[in-house]
Amino acid sequence: MKTFILTIAGGGSTYTPGIVKSLLMRKDQFKLEELRMYDIDAERQNKVAVIVKEVVKEMDPSLKLVLTTDPEEAFKDADFVFAQMRVGKYKMRELDEKIPLKYDVVGQETCGPGGMAYGLRTIFPMIELIDFVEKYAKKTCWIVNYSNPASIVAEAIRRLRPNSRIMNICDMPVGVMRNMAAILGVAREELTVDYFGLNHFGWFTKVYVNGEDKLPVLREHARVHGLLTEDMSKVDVQHSDPSWIKTYKNIKYLVDMFPEYIPNPYMQYYLLSDHIVANTNKERTRANEVMEGREKRLFDAVDQYLATGEMNKDAFYVGVHGLFIVDVAISLAFDLRKRFLVIVENKGAIKNLPDDAMVEIPAYITSNGPEPVRVGEIPTFYKGLIEQQLAAEKLLVDAALENSYEKALMAFTMNKTVKSAFQAKQILDDLIEANKEYWPELR
Repeated sequence: MKTFILTIAGGGSTYTPGIVKSLLMRKDQFKLEELRMYDIDAERQNKVAVIVKEVVKEMDPSLKLVLTTDPEEAFKDADFVFAQMRVGKYKMRELDEKIPLKYDVVGQETCGPGGMAYGLRTIFPMIELIDFVEKYAKKTCWIVNYSNPASIVAEAIRRLRPNSRIMNICDMPVGVMRNMAAILGVAREELTVDYFGLNHFGWFTKVYVNGEDKLPVLREHARVHGLLTEDMSKVDVQHSDPSWIKTYKNIKYLVDMFPEYIPNPYMQYYLLSDHIVANTNKERTRANEVMEGREKRLFDAVDQYLATGEMNKDAFYVGVHGLFIVDVAISLAFDLRKRFLVIVENKGAIKNLPDDAMVEIPAYITSNGPEPVRVGEIPTFYKGLIEQQLAAEKLLVDAALENSYEKALMAFTMNKTVKSAFQAKQILDDLIEANKEYWPELR
């Protein structure tokens, strides 16, 4: 049986135990010879590894587990790299969210000014990671990348490392499919969807179950309930936090006004920005919810284990985040041609968008990479929104590569969550101050 060396870059993430468990649940199909955790923060990674070691001991005790902060040790002869870096960690995410809110602009991790701040932190560390992989790993190695904000990161990679073997993916559409499946009373794997857009900026146009389009059924449900079931904790513990309940509920407003398609939930930040700001606690954002929730649960479980030897297995959760990245890797490894929503260079797939746009659409995942499904032309309303968002993302990457304050200001002004250039400048200047340690210099 073929075996693989796999490295998780960003090993100190609280998602890592769930990803490892997802991998080991599939060991009969995707056998690991060696699993490596790589992070620049050794202390945090060592804490997360306490849980990971228990998962490995329980599920595959023969598996070699390596913890390292050394790139050569991490990537030497690797077959796969799962990238999930968070540059600046939750301390910087909190600022990404709270600085825009100070000016009554959406504060969010990947959308609006906060997402652009995160993008400027992530572009060059991601390029560095690709270079490490290309230097040390097998020439056939695939990077499967979850690092956010995915559209901005993918655009930078397209320009700076166009030949890299990288699959840019996001679990948000898969999370929506999980909710859709629960509403329809079927398994997520039974759904086949059509979708177009950019990452965190797109629409479901068809949702097939056994060849029948269930979008009309889902649309009627969404108009009343959003994409929620009666008890979301039974669907996904992780996405039953108050902020996620609100996010999935807000879809009802969008579907009621624009019933043609079902939007990615993150479209709320662009199309309902005044409503989002008015209903946000500016002192306690999603970053605080995560730090006080998922992060605290995991690290409390580590402390409990070290003190008592007892492991709280409810401290982490195997959700679509872990399941999806493993599904993609298996399709790459064995040329399965499974159909997933991924981020690819457009190249005519969406006929009336630029060829060089990094779009999120269905593709068949082969051992040579994605084979995108052609979407055709999209209607004017969606095309116009996408082009505005795409322009903001491209200008931001320009700003990073050219060290251009003016291009950054253009990007912030162009973003639909921002109301004026005055507002864009205030937010940008505050974020420059907050990100001195991380951003390229803007002149």
